[in-house]
Amino acid sequence: MRFGKLSICTLICAMVMMFCASALASGILVKEGSTGADVVTVQALLKEKGFFSGKEDGVCGPETVKAIKAFQKSEGLVVDGICGPQTYRRLDPHAQERDIERGIEGGRAVFVHATAYSPEETSGVTALGTAVRKGIIASDPNVIPMGTKVYIPGYGEAVAEDCGGNIVGNIIDIAFDTHAEAMAFGRQDIEIYILE
Repeated sequence: MRFGKLSICTLICAMVMMFCASALASGILVKEGSTGADVVTVQALLKEKGFFSGKEDGVCGPETVKAIKAFQKSEGLVVDGICGPQTYRRLDPHAQERDIERGIEGGRAVFVHATAYSPEETSGVTALGTAVRKGIIASDPNVIPMGTKVYIPGYGEAVAEDCGGNIVGNIIDIAFDTHAEAMAFGRQDIEIYILE
């Protein structure tokens, strides 16, 4: 009887891991006006696939948007010129594996239900008095104490600097710089890594 319960538990855990793995590369969002390393990565991938011929300068301008749209059209995706989770997974199908490796090397895995927010939905100040910005999360201090560094696949490193009344247990709220970025992330069940 014990073996049967163990097998069912193992099966449920495997199914949860498979579900969560599909959302791992979900934090990336490159759209017109975006800058930084994520844009360079998307430009390089688009160039590798023959959709982008410009300079990989880390600035998402009209040429990069045009390349994203062309790639989306070729893949049968929604053609909006925004490289979000679905487009990025098609551009770089191995990103998920690299994120898992980086997280496993860096810390302890925790499954969470993640939502997203930006300064536009709040006072713009965290519970610690810092600015709401990309690179921070709101968490339940009993689960992820304030000041804890985490790694979120597809998003990068973040620090727990905020909390809230609805953030209880294994729920986190991931900060983005704009409301549009937070909306694009939505709600997801993901695996994050506590960096110890």
